[in-house]
Amino acid sequence: MSAKRPARAGKGGWYLLLVLECVLALWVPFYNSAEPALAGIPFFYWYQLALVLLSAVLTAIVYFATET
Repeated sequence: MSAKRPARAGKGGWYLLLVLECVLALWVPFYNSAEPALAGIPFFYWYQLALVLLSAVLTAIVYFATET
């Protein structure tokens, strides 16, 4: 006997946020520069740190939005 899976209608859009994370991380020409500096920290470094924090927030949003 096979159990029926619940419908996933309306949940597919949330996963686009995870794709956004990947695009922002893999689009290297966008953040491959030293300027503008923020508090003396080159753009490359603070962008990476901001991306880590943003990815954690977006992953949590997707998790809670798609949790059954």
